[in-house]
Amino acid sequence: MRALDRTDRMILDILQQEGRIAISELAARVNLSTTPCSERVKRLEREGIIMGYYARLNPNHVNRNLLVFMEIKLSAKSGDVFDQVAQDLSQIPEVLECHLISGEFDYLVKARLKEMSAYRRLLGKVLKNLPASASSRSHIVMEEVKETLYLDVSN
Repeated sequence: MRALDRTDRMILDILQQEGRIAISELAARVNLSTTPCSERVKRLEREGIIMGYYARLNPNHVNRNLLVFMEIKLSAKSGDVFDQVAQDLSQIPEVLECHLISGEFDYLVKARLKEMSAYRRLLGKVLKNLPASASSRSHIVMEEVKETLYLDVSN
């Protein structure tokens, strides 16, 4: 994979903010003709730098008002246990993100749910079904101050 140049970074910046932009408009904004711009976008996709294009939904409009972060601590730790936990958590639709972390807890999980009773069921499911699950700590979000997927690629 070659290094990203200034034009690649401009393309990535624009696509993060306007994923549905027409290739002709994108090309004009980065001072390229359509074909070279299209080829760059395809290369960025092929190299895995652009991982996909998404519609960002307003959770309040799709009845997913409750945002919860869960910290999970395992009683036993091994490569097999970590693999099993990752597989199990990846299968739960309400789980948006799952991160193996350092510190007191082993996993940080972000989930969106309809209501508190749905969270209670999710927590029971997670703690009951995960191998070596020992304890958890939860954080219910009262107000979202900032949430973005945008990555600054300017330098």
